[in-house]
Amino acid sequence: MLDILLSQTVSGLVLGGLYVLIAIGLSIIFGLLGIVNFAHGAFFTLGAYLALTLVGHFGWPAVVLAPVIVGGMGMVAERLLIRRLYDKEPLISLIVTFALALLIEASVRLIYGGIGQPFSPPPFLSGFQVWGPILITNYRVAVLAATAAVLVLLWLFLEKTRFGRILRAGSRDPEMVGLLGINLPQVLTWVFGLGCAISGLAGLLAAPLWTVTPAMATNAIMPAFVVVAIGGLGSFAGAVIAGLLVGVVVALTIQFWPEASGGVMYLFMALMLLLRPRGLLGERWERFE
Repeated sequence: MLDILLSQTVSGLVLGGLYVLIAIGLSIIFGLLGIVNFAHGAFFTLGAYLALTLVGHFGWPAVVLAPVIVGGMGMVAERLLIRRLYDKEPLISLIVTFALALLIEASVRLIYGGIGQPFSPPPFLSGFQVWGPILITNYRVAVLAATAAVLVLLWLFLEKTRFGRILRAGSRDPEMVGLLGINLPQVLTWVFGLGCAISGLAGLLAAPLWTVTPAMATNAIMPAFVVVAIGGLGSFAGAVIAGLLVGVVVALTIQFWPEASGGVMYLFMALMLLLRPRGLLGERWERFE
């Protein structure tokens, strides 16, 4: 029993790490731009399919380009479409980004077809690790390590660099940032691209663990919203804690009560919001109140 519990907990941390990456990208866009980006899961799907294509044509080293390309696509979408939504009602941004998600999914189906495609981990990450009673694949260990590295680098970027400080200031008082002579529209384009790139990276890491299908966006966007709601809007640490918690809860439920695994995260979110409506580490954001 203890062996199963520990193994499922580790598997839950891997799943939670993926949820964290998806949610962090969504939280950056939501918190800094004020946009409810329902197309975020579609960029996750693009990351998985681009990784599949790059591996097929150029080998595994080329997959590092997948999140970069997805980020570039996000910047183009921001310039052509999302930028027009900043002064509109939140419901409009929800509808427009939902339509963008449908467009991306339809395009993926047109190019790749609707049948799921397997995506094997790289050969150098084959095999298992045995840590006492815990059995885990090398690829899952790599996913955990990559997630931790990305989160540390992102935190350093947001907290220690000039551009990161501009992003945080722009989320709180965009008018003041504009008065300081900073080209805020260009900054917001990079923010949207960064959020999409992180989502694409999550899709790249999830591709060998999940079946790559055009509909996999649904398995990404709903947990992302749940994690953001539990962790608190605009909270980096809150998203990390909430993502790992949700991943562990889902993994344990799959093992011990499979029938409830599809809805346990929503029950967890409802309970959390009843106890703390702003989320675990949520702050008061005047622009949304």
